[in-house]
Amino acid sequence: MTDITDRYTFDEGDVVVTHEKSYAAGVPAVLVSLKRGLEQMGPVRTVRTLMKLNQRQGFDCPGCAWPETPGHRKHAEFCENGAKAVAEEATTRTVTPEFFAEHSVADLLGRSEFWLGQQGRLTHPMVLLPGATHYEPIGWDAAFSLIAGELRGLASPDEAVFYTSGRTSNEAAFLYQLMIRAFGTNNLPDCSNMCHESSGSALVETIGIGKGSVSVPDIENADLILIAGQNPGTNHPRMLSTLEKAKGNGARVIAINPLPEAGLLRFKDPQKVHGVVGDGVAIADEFLQIRIGGDQALFQGLGRLLLEAEDAAPGTVLDREFIDRHTAGFEECAAHLRRVDLGTVVQATGLTLEQIRATADALIASKKTIICWAMGLTQQTHGVATIQDAVNLLLLQGMIGKPGAGVCPVRGHSNVQGDRTMGIWEKMPESFLTALDTEFGIRSPRRHGFDAVDSIRAMRDGRASVFVGMGGNFVSATPDTETTEAALRRCALTVQVSTKLNRSHLVTGQSALILPSLGRTDKDVQAGKKQQVSVEDSMSMVHLSRGSLPPASDLLRSEVAIVCGIALALFGPGHAVPWAEFTADYDRIRDSIARVIPGFEDFNRKVRGPDGFGLPHPPRDERRFVTNTGKANFTVSELSWVPVPEGKLILQTMRSHDQYNTTIYGLDDRYRGVKGGRRVLFISAEDLESFGYAAGDRVDLISEWTTADGSVEERRAEDFRLVPYPTPVGNVAAYYPETNPLIPLDHVARKSNTPVSKAVTIRLQRRG
Repeated sequence: MTDITDRYTFDEGDVVVTHEKSYAAGVPAVLVSLKRGLEQMGPVRTVRTLMKLNQRQGFDCPGCAWPETPGHRKHAEFCENGAKAVAEEATTRTVTPEFFAEHSVADLLGRSEFWLGQQGRLTHPMVLLPGATHYEPIGWDAAFSLIAGELRGLASPDEAVFYTSGRTSNEAAFLYQLMIRAFGTNNLPDCSNMCHESSGSALVETIGIGKGSVSVPDIENADLILIAGQNPGTNHPRMLSTLEKAKGNGARVIAINPLPEAGLLRFKDPQKVHGVVGDGVAIADEFLQIRIGGDQALFQGLGRLLLEAEDAAPGTVLDREFIDRHTAGFEECAAHLRRVDLGTVVQATGLTLEQIRATADALIASKKTIICWAMGLTQQTHGVATIQDAVNLLLLQGMIGKPGAGVCPVRGHSNVQGDRTMGIWEKMPESFLTALDTEFGIRSPRRHGFDAVDSIRAMRDGRASVFVGMGGNFVSATPDTETTEAALRRCALTVQVSTKLNRSHLVTGQSALILPSLGRTDKDVQAGKKQQVSVEDSMSMVHLSRGSLPPASDLLRSEVAIVCGIALALFGPGHAVPWAEFTADYDRIRDSIARVIPGFEDFNRKVRGPDGFGLPHPPRDERRFVTNTGKANFTVSELSWVPVPEGKLILQTMRSHDQYNTTIYGLDDRYRGVKGGRRVLFISAEDLESFGYAAGDRVDLISEWTTADGSVEERRAEDFRLVPYPTPVGNVAAYYPETNPLIPLDHVARKSNTPVSKAVTIRLQRRG
């Protein structure tokens, strides 16, 4: 292995701060993409790989879940962060048994996430035995036997926790949940629990399905697009091309966010002349710099203004035909909205009444409105209610189930939505479980299992002692880092199925396994035949993904093969599920999926179409709402917002432009003007002055959480540099996972149990 230790060791004291950018992409995005590819893959491999990224006969991006435009693919159908994700996975660097012999677990625990990720692809199954200081190699059969032995030795299947990240293919996810349910538990936490669980909870109750109701053509042809709590320039850069088309078709875009995000200000498409030598395209017509947690107040205030406009000019604002025919609960909701105090809305949002009224006017003028959102809305205590109030706005004007209008939760990781469709959920409905049992002759448990937060609690309290992670980086993705790490260390066995090294491999139970898997870019050959997997994008389109690169090691196995290997060791060869046959031929898996999950009928034929196929969406396709009323439900929620306590600040956690989820690609957040480190706190100039600090000062962050019994818990994250930034007074921002230790495990959203990472009360303490 090439020694790159010095190159990826850095001193946070060397942070360089410049100025935030006023646009996203452009030539710098191309240059960074090429530079990262050349560093990780070399020139030939870079060209070969990027030209197959998101192509019909290529592989799906392992980054975000934004869909391609149906019927059209560019020669370069990827963004900067997609190129970085591919470079990370297709790197020629490797982490071999010699690496683990050289580095103890204690040594690796002292390294940064960035350093760990830059070491390369895992090549061998590795085991950490009780009392050992180093991982050592283990054979696949021995690894599977170790897992099976621990699982069979549990007093109850519910003492095991099985986590899933969004990167898993449909086929692997389906078999994973099948194995877990055949074992006898619904403990299926996944990354959705920590991001869009609030979206699913809100949408199922209001429109009957937890998925967005719009397509790429809908966005391109909308009149008005509200984008709230989202940063597409970093998290979903290909969305900017769609927004550019929408702007060209006359759409108006309103950005609602505490921070000015470069991608929502201006986009310079590097594949177009005006994106290279011109000024690009201004995306947001209005930027509403809202206070953290003020979105629900804004949506309720807008609802009141729409009702008042309808009163002033009956029949011109609300879609009464849609309301009367397709909705329930309108009168109760309308009565509630009429009582909303606009002064409170101004206070909660930090916006002016003029800005709020102008937004209402834009809604009134629009015939086709879409509301997009992401973590800024979902990771709030009142996240579910906030999204339901956004749905109320759309229902008032009949904006569900018509072209160019609807709800658009912009999901993150590629196939995170597909994992849920495949059954990765701790409380799947009876219809799914019955179909699964009928197909395989098993008896799935009916008792709901643990989500991510409840899984941590169970391990912490000794109610779970085996943890299996199918991808991801559980330790760094979850809140309350000290509690989470202590919980995992209480386990008898922790298992990580991974492509690259991360901190979760180093926070272990008494025994630990690292099982190296193929990635999206890798060729997957089973029984002498090249296999292909499928994924579902954030707009319910299902398509194939075909890796083509030689694997980093002959010992790598696909996630499908790993799941089936564990299952065969656990259940034996005579089990009702044909695990060996599934390993050999993924078409067999898809045939079973077709019989279990509605919408996947004739799966193998449909998915081989040029762009795959779309799953049914009753509200979008038929204006049919599978809810408790049989209609779309207006909801009534008390107004909640996040006031700033005296002498304190409200923190939101976020990504750098040089990371995706917990994977740190580099140390250059160029859109925000920060390079060389990550422990920075973005704070307004007004707060800097009022708290008596100066730019560059170093502080510790201390979060304060009031427990159910009224006591105050404190958590600390040390040594952050203060960076002046245009954020609302009283609101600050910093990167995760560095700030995850500040988020209490019990600080969760109502109904969804999602950690509240976007509204943490903190105070600053000067260092030294």
